[in-house]
Amino acid sequence: MSHDHDDHHHWRDSGVRVIPGDRLDPNTAQTPGMDRAAAINFARVGAEKLWAGTVVIHAGARTGAHHHGALESVIYVLRGRARMRWGEALEFVAEAGPGDFIYVPPFVPHQEINASDDEALECVLVRSGGEAVVVNLDIAPVEPPQAVAWVDPIHKRP
Repeated sequence: MSHDHDDHHHWRDSGVRVIPGDRLDPNTAQTPGMDRAAAINFARVGAEKLWAGTVVIHAGARTGAHHHGALESVIYVLRGRARMRWGEALEFVAEAGPGDFIYVPPFVPHQEINASDDEALECVLVRSGGEAVVVNLDIAPVEPPQAVAWVDPIHKRP
């Protein structure tokens, strides 16, 4: 494989990108109750198949119900305790803590809740499209929600 001088400059300008944590872009689609900031998206780095950034939910706060259209989402909990509600009436609930991953399928109405009244919930967020899609919903949540324990379909519970 030959590399000429032009290839060298091409990779320099459109190869690996490092986005400093203090240079994330808060000008992205928002949902009440959380602060999203984009690190990787089409506008910033030309990403066509994913969006990545951070989300902070303040102590005791909850987001409005929303979904992300046809996009898949992955949330990685850095600090705090996430309580996720989902469903047509947010009738299901599960919790995640530091080191846990949360998967949200396309079009699933959901709500993130900071389960702590004392500390912020800080997460890394990745979605399967280069643009932020957020559809905020007006849902009357059912109370109390039904707790759902996760069961891995590959590694069954003993």
